[in-house]
Amino acid sequence: MAKRKVHRRARKILGEEPVALVWCEIHKPIPVPPKEVHRAAGKGRLKPGHHWLLYVGATVFFFVVVPMILIDKLGKKIDRMLGARQEPHRQTPGTRNNAGPQRSTRDRGSAGGRAAHPADGVFDGDWHLTAGQLLLRWYGHSPNPKRLVMLAHDRICVAASPRRRLSPTRADDFRSVAEFPLDAARTEGEAGQPRGFATFRIRFADGSWLQVGRLGEPEDADHFLRTVSA
Repeated sequence: MAKRKVHRRARKILGEEPVALVWCEIHKPIPVPPKEVHRAAGKGRLKPGHHWLLYVGATVFFFVVVPMILIDKLGKKIDRMLGARQEPHRQTPGTRNNAGPQRSTRDRGSAGGRAAHPADGVFDGDWHLTAGQLLLRWYGHSPNPKRLVMLAHDRICVAASPRRRLSPTRADDFRSVAEFPLDAARTEGEAGQPRGFATFRIRFADGSWLQVGRLGEPEDADHFLRTVSA
């Protein structure tokens, strides 16, 4: 459960004790918007920032692991060539050729499926409405994917921490990045969802909606979902 200092910070922002709060994330990658829409919104980032250890790991992978894999494959290829000279009637290459078109067909089918669902369950799909505009600026407020959604008696507040890494139970440097009165937005969710898979939606008055998941601390998540489902 979020520590007292988190609630204290939330109370300072809202001017009252929050009815419910929970840390959450966009649980899927943000779809790629049309270029003109992205440009009009300031061409902000559409992906979260990564910790420096990730870049170190990627460097080690490309400069150490990849060369070792290539050397290993080269060695196996040389072994196969030598073996083919001794056994000229071996049919292994034909087997490899049969696998290629099958993978291509699956890839084309997957690509077609993604094209048919551009919003991918993240939002309603209209970039010009409230949810789409909020998504376009989602990571401009903070490179960290986590957002704190706070419910007050008269509004919904979305807050973010400027840090790349944070502890949902201890972070107390978050600031409000968007507020919506209850006649402009409402939250929708179901209580009792499996932990780790629970999601809820913020539905806006213009008909657009945004779905988030990866909810934070179990106690906060359960209380939040019970509140919005009541």
